[in-house]
Amino acid sequence: MGRLRCTLQYDGTLFNGFQIQPGQRTVQGELEKVLAKMHKGRSVRIVASGRTDSGVHAKGQVIHFDSFQRIPGEKWKQALNAQLPSDIYINHVESVSDDFHARFNVVEKEYHYYVLNQTQPDIFKRNYVYHFPYKLDIEKMKEACRYLEGTHDFTTFSSAKATVKGTKVRTIYQASVWNNGSEIEFIFRGSGFLYNMVRILVSVLLDVGQGKRNPEDIPDLLEKRDRRLVGKTIDPQGLYMWKVKYNDVEKNT
Repeated sequence: MGRLRCTLQYDGTLFNGFQIQPGQRTVQGELEKVLAKMHKGRSVRIVASGRTDSGVHAKGQVIHFDSFQRIPGEKWKQALNAQLPSDIYINHVESVSDDFHARFNVVEKEYHYYVLNQTQPDIFKRNYVYHFPYKLDIEKMKEACRYLEGTHDFTTFSSAKATVKGTKVRTIYQASVWNNGSEIEFIFRGSGFLYNMVRILVSVLLDVGQGKRNPEDIPDLLEKRDRRLVGKTIDPQGLYMWKVKYNDVEKNT
């Protein structure tokens, strides 16, 4: 048996999230269905760097699985892509050591969130950006982002449904916001993220942009560790799992 790591992208629009669920179309379900075919009907369980919710997209999700098949990485890529549905694409496959773990070995994750900030919606982008028709102060949002960087307890910015055990302290290396005309891009890089954390952060930053909150409110919100102090979890379609980083030295096939 050998362990393989895959980097993949997917359009989350028609998936009921990443994690396998009986009777539902999921990214994990589609991947494991193809892997079972390639292993003569034997079940092959994949492990992901993290789950994504229904409607959330990925440019750089990472998974690992174990296989008795001795196939070069590029052949794996070709074989998987030939059988996967058109809304999943394998970017890269490589062999890794047996102690590599797609989730536990993560050292950094990066997420992007896209907002279309104009009066009228663009129906052709409705599954890929969040339409927000209200005026925003980008400079205020940039100022608020600076307060999010560093190591903090992000309980206030985590879903009350989160099942994570232990600390909710995370380190954010980059929190930034840029606009290109009517398109606004939020970028978050960190050691890890809590359930719904990025979507809640964007929701609060949009409140700052509208003047409903001040940038200086962020430290107080972090300190109080109370999810009830902030508004709704913003819609999923603007969110992209962008990149996952590891420190391991892998052996390319």
